Amino acid sequence: MASAARPVPPPKGGVRQADVIIYGGTSAAVMAAVQVKKMGKSVIVVSPDTHLGGLSSGGLGFTDTGNKEVIGGLAREFYQRLYQHYQKKESWAWQKPEEYGNKGQGTPAIDGTSRTMWIFEPHAAEQVFEDFVKEYKLTIYRNEWLDRSPKGLTKQAGHIRSFRTLSGTVYKGLQFIDATYEGDLMAAAGVKYHVGREANSVYGETWNGVQAGVFQHGHYFKANVSPYKVPGDPASGLLPEISSDKPAANGTGDAKIQTYCFRMCLSNHPDNRVPFPKPEGYNADRYELLARVFATGWRETFDKYDPIPNRKTDTNNHGPFSTDYIGKNYDYPEASYERRKAIIKDHELYQKGLMYFLANDARVPADVHQQMQQWGLAKDEFMDNGNWPHQLYIREARRMLGIFVMKEADALGKTTVPQPIGMGSYALDAHNAQRYVKEDGFVQNEGDIGVHPDKPYSIAYGSILPKESECANLLVPVCVSSSHIAYGSIRMEPVFMILGQSAATAAVLSINNNVSPQRLPYETLSKVLLSDKQRLTLTPAN
Repeated sequence: MASAARPVPPPKGGVRQADVIIYGGTSAAVMAAVQVKKMGKSVIVVSPDTHLGGLSSGGLGFTDTGNKEVIGGLAREFYQRLYQHYQKKESWAWQKPEEYGNKGQGTPAIDGTSRTMWIFEPHAAEQVFEDFVKEYKLTIYRNEWLDRSPKGLTKQAGHIRSFRTLSGTVYKGLQFIDATYEGDLMAAAGVKYHVGREANSVYGETWNGVQAGVFQHGHYFKANVSPYKVPGDPASGLLPEISSDKPAANGTGDAKIQTYCFRMCLSNHPDNRVPFPKPEGYNADRYELLARVFATGWRETFDKYDPIPNRKTDTNNHGPFSTDYIGKNYDYPEASYERRKAIIKDHELYQKGLMYFLANDARVPADVHQQMQQWGLAKDEFMDNGNWPHQLYIREARRMLGIFVMKEADALGKTTVPQPIGMGSYALDAHNAQRYVKEDGFVQNEGDIGVHPDKPYSIAYGSILPKESECANLLVPVCVSSSHIAYGSIRMEPVFMILGQSAATAAVLSINNNVSPQRLPYETLSKVLLSDKQRLTLTPAN
């Protein structure tokens, strides 16, 4: 969701109907709608978001590609369209193309051979999504929020017949797709799901559950730092942003989820940067823990200021105390719209305060302070939102308990999954879930995992399907059926686009064959997916 504000209901009402109804405004939602249209069926996108594309247009421009060769279909077309955008001279307003370093995640940003662009500015990505909307004449209703009350959805004989939005409008369809990060439509339909980390014992995994003392990225305290207001004195109380709870035993399941943040688009061009604003209620003392990290000699502040075109960044979390707002999102997945709005605002104020602290506080080392002065929010991005991203990075929320659960071994490429509909290849990437006090009295983070797969892996059709007994006309390409740690790899934006297209293909074929998606012959589905250049396996047949 772009934000969780309860809108003032517009005077709409009435009934809107299409063959396929898609709920969500994410990249998966747009790709699903395009695919439905390409297959000749009517489609309506019901988007709570005003801006389409989710994280792909919301600041995550340094694409988590993994092995780009497994990205096919409409997802690849998305990156090819971005390539075409950056071939235009006018697309380089603040930097010459030859000045851009062409650095990507394991691949050049600009791939001339494949004519793909993997690294991009938010506004460029949003324009590509809007181009899809225009070219395919997609019907999209924005700022339309699912009525999550018991009367918001109508089911009959195990099928969704319609759902209602807060505006009073009813949306009727034959097949439905939940393409939200939160899984609200899935939950409203009575489909079972999980929130939090499973115990390793549930699926025979190694990297799920609590992982105290496991450090696979640099997002932990490398030196001893006191968590107390008066260093070394527990009686003085804990500093802000530290939990008083002790972690359970390693491998234990809990209700905690990996942390959220905003992926900021920053600029160091003097004519295109806005100084970091001092947020309302700013209290510099809440960042005392970071000051103590600096005092240990830590100097990795700018390691994830990843360059995107035009002297901008996709700035992500890095280090023991950064943009990840650890432990402040546990209730988000199932929270009311009002509560989600408060959580999003809390994240915004925390992160804006962090940037203001880095740029202005005397406790920040002079070298860091001096470099921070060169950066600001990009003036030409998110211009209707104070240059702040319109999408919080919902790394994980609900996860469906579907026909097939993608597990750690599947996402590490160690198994052969049934009925593949797309592929992933990124590491099992889970961010920290809690910050706590160790037995020795020093602070530490927990939950940050980064395990690389043996090879790219296939994603099972059953992972986007609810059990037929729960709902026989719903597909879920974002809140897929997966364990927490497998989702750490699956949750990448290219994968969501891939699964959105595959879900739409299955929805249309189910209508054409008058069967539920669960009963759709896989051979029928895979034939169309392959003809649309989706990559399903690593075999040469693809």
